[in-house]
Amino acid sequence: MLVVRDKRARGNLRASRRLPIGKTGGIELLLTQTIDPLGRQGDIVEVRPGYANNYLIPQGLAVIATEHHKRMVLKHRAKLAEIQKKRLAGLNTLADEIRSKSVSIEAKASAEGHLFGSVGPADIVKALRAEGIVLTQDQIRLSGPIKELALYTVKIYLGHGVESELKVWVVPAVSEK
Repeated sequence: MLVVRDKRARGNLRASRRLPIGKTGGIELLLTQTIDPLGRQGDIVEVRPGYANNYLIPQGLAVIATEHHKRMVLKHRAKLAEIQKKRLAGLNTLADEIRSKSVSIEAKASAEGHLFGSVGPADIVKALRAEGIVLTQDQIRLSGPIKELALYTVKIYLGHGVESELKVWVVPAVSEK
């Protein structure tokens, strides 16, 4: 068993395990999880040695940013960009399909055309589902409650900045006797 009693010799052992030094003198780390003050998952950040050695690395929040890790992050980001591009193309296709459709919603109304109640996002989602388009209620953006028989243009937010419009006809319900 080798026991090192000389402080200089101990320092040389530590020097062999040094972490990569960044441009401003800190340690370069690759974040494995999103940390609010530092950055998002996959970012390469530079932090002080104590913060890296005592918190980030032991907690598994970051790993040492080696050249291999940097290359892997670049490949992963390219793959994510490609997936994002396909997702946006799909959303744009769905937006065009929604723009070309109109739905009719039957509601009970008075002789003047005022509804007994109102038409909301749940009714619009149900009508779209009958047309074969699946959306959620939070994607429907109504400017106000629909309380009269008329034609309405409803905005639909599909995500990632893609919006569309849908024509909604509110018609009187046919009562069966």
